[in-house]
Amino acid sequence: MLRIAVQSKGRLYEQTMSLLNEADVKLDISRRTLLVKSRNFPLEVLYLRDDDIPSSVADGIADIGIVGENEFVEQQADADVVMRLGYSRCRLSLAIPKEVDYQSLEWFEGKKIATSYPVILQKFLNEKGIHAHIHRIAGSVEIAPGIALADAIFDIVSSGSTLVSNNLREVEVVMQSEALLIANRQLGDEKHQVLQQLLFRLDAVRQAEDKKYVRMNVPRSQLQEVLDVLPGLKSPTIIPLADAEWCCVHTVLDEKRFWEIIGKLKELGAQGILVTPIEKMIL
Repeated sequence: MLRIAVQSKGRLYEQTMSLLNEADVKLDISRRTLLVKSRNFPLEVLYLRDDDIPSSVADGIADIGIVGENEFVEQQADADVVMRLGYSRCRLSLAIPKEVDYQSLEWFEGKKIATSYPVILQKFLNEKGIHAHIHRIAGSVEIAPGIALADAIFDIVSSGSTLVSNNLREVEVVMQSEALLIANRQLGDEKHQVLQQLLFRLDAVRQAEDKKYVRMNVPRSQLQEVLDVLPGLKSPTIIPLADAEWCCVHTVLDEKRFWEIIGKLKELGAQGILVTPIEKMIL
């Protein structure tokens, strides 16, 4: 049985539960139960605070964990990153009162900066040769300049709306963050095998994100031009039709370029274009 530590609430919790569900790991969700076993996979979920997850994995309380990169880097946990999950993206940034005339990092020299991430901030300041006073604060960091507790803040930024509502503006991005799957470095063979099975499922789910399965009828006279437009995984599938002048082409498109490519295909004579979402993709 493999034990995974997961954040007990918030956006990271919701996205992680969705990912496990897509990977067909069935769980009886209960906020009152801290340890829940899967009904169909050798996995049990341990619900923890986000800042407890890196040390719990490093100490072997949990075998693996899903945690924000910001927390993992801040705590310098002795664990391995086994997969970058691509969700819960945010950034750690320096922000100052919006009325301040800011020109460069030198503005922070001698200033007091409030943050919940002193390790990351100190490393950044050392690299830039800036000497500032770091004031560690837990929660509601954004109010620090407004109550004269600090000159600036260093905190997580997603949409930036919290900064705006507190009369602050982002001036320096220090690091990008996303959800990570981390693992204890002393996993036994049996648990390592279960982890590989889980990684296989998670990778299949992630490969399918933002992908569309596309089928279309194409005039044979335009087939090569159509193939030149398609950025398929490998070679698109080509199926003959009853009408020898036409064929059916199957391929996979990235949603980011979907409409751009579909427009070109239409210009080349593609017809009967069918688009289907992809749940899993195994490469």
